[in-house]
Amino acid sequence: MRIAIFGTTYDHHYNQCLQDVVNILGSNGASIIFEKTFRKYIDGQITLSGVETAEADSVDADIAISFGGDGTFLATSQMLAKKGTPILGINAGHLGFLADVSAHELEQVLLDILSGRYKIEKRVMLQMKLSNDTNTSYTALNEIAILRHDTSSMIAVDVTIDGEFVANYKSDGLLVATPTGSTAYSLSLGGPIVSPNSANFLIVPIAPHSLTVRPLVIRDDCRIDVCVKSRSGNYRIGVDGHSINLDESTTIAIEKSRYQTNSIQPLDHTFFRTLSNKLMWGADTRV
Repeated sequence: MRIAIFGTTYDHHYNQCLQDVVNILGSNGASIIFEKTFRKYIDGQITLSGVETAEADSVDADIAISFGGDGTFLATSQMLAKKGTPILGINAGHLGFLADVSAHELEQVLLDILSGRYKIEKRVMLQMKLSNDTNTSYTALNEIAILRHDTSSMIAVDVTIDGEFVANYKSDGLLVATPTGSTAYSLSLGGPIVSPNSANFLIVPIAPHSLTVRPLVIRDDCRIDVCVKSRSGNYRIGVDGHSINLDESTTIAIEKSRYQTNSIQPLDHTFFRTLSNKLMWGADTRV
């Protein structure tokens, strides 16, 4: 089995965890490929022998490991979306809804994967196109955020769904999120938590001017068209945290991407178990 390891940053506190990953995979016959940029981060930090190095767009692997937090998983999903390579998230970050394999279960999880004992969750992604560049599309696993830029004033966001005008959101911005993204930025805005296999998208206003404006759940086969008006004449788009600055004359179209992220889950991991553990539902914080 060929396994590629991706990361976006690196902290030496995780040297032992990453060394364990390399040792377990290597001692059980796996071929290991490090994504080139991540390899530069870890050179001299851990012992590497017999591993390959490859550019992200030329990685040829059966499985990819995202070593880091949820941000690393998002970046890895962007790099591998067109390939469809299944991704396992190993948590070397903070909360970890996507990268939820912890150090204490690492060996068993990796051995199970090498033996084929795992499941794959297919995670829907968003696609965004700009009116001034219809040949380029952007994909997001979590969300696309429409945000004010260069101004402290709110923006006005016109939203049309499948050709029908829905609302003019006067707010700091608007979020369009996938079920996967429902536990990310959307959650902090008061959006609902949605099971990853739900066929829905979320539209969540950011600090709306009207208290009657609330999050909206729609089918994921809808097309969402957005037009923004701003006092500064421009606005900003966040695509899974990566920013694009746009003139207000540019409109955007958002719909379901033809690509998806194949998330590897250990057999004993479920969305609701992860949710309960990460958010400490039912835990007595007095103990």
